[in-house]
Amino acid sequence: MALSSAPPPNFSWVEAEKLAGLARPSSPAHYRFLLQNGVQHLVCLCESKPPCYESCPALSLHHIPIVDFTPPSLAQIQSFLSIVEDSSTKGEGVGVHCMHGHGRTGSMLACYLVKTKNISGAEAIKEIRKRRPGSIETKDQELAVIKFQQYLHEAATNKV
Repeated sequence: MALSSAPPPNFSWVEAEKLAGLARPSSPAHYRFLLQNGVQHLVCLCESKPPCYESCPALSLHHIPIVDFTPPSLAQIQSFLSIVEDSSTKGEGVGVHCMHGHGRTGSMLACYLVKTKNISGAEAIKEIRKRRPGSIETKDQELAVIKFQQYLHEAATNKV
C-alpha cells in the first residue's frame, strides 16, 4: 500500500521541476508530495525547522533562519541561490518555505528570478506577486530584492 501524499499549503512551481515556493509543510504527507514531485531539497526560512521533516529522510533539509517579516541578508540570499544551483546541476528540485510562503519565501524567489532571468528587482517582485499573490510583504523585503539586483550589477560591472 502506497503512503498518501498531499500538497503542502501554497505550493507552486516558479520554475518547473527546479524551484517551488510553499508554506511550511507540517505532515509526512506534505514531504512525500514534495519528493514525488521532484523536490529533493527543502530550504526552511523559518526560525525553527518544520515539524515531522525527519519522517522523510530522502528529503534534504537546509535551514536558513530569517526572522519573520524581515528581509534576507546578502549572505542568506547567496546561500539559498547556491543550494538551488547545486541541486539544479544534479537535476534535483528545491522547495523553499517560510510560515505562509509569502514574505521570506517570496523575497528569495524574486532574488532567484533577478539572478537567473536577468531582470530588475522591481520586475522580479511583480512576477512573483503575480504567480504567488501575497508575496514579499514588507518594504524592507522589497528593498532586499532591489539591493540584490544592484549588487549583481555592480559585481558584473567591476569584473570588466
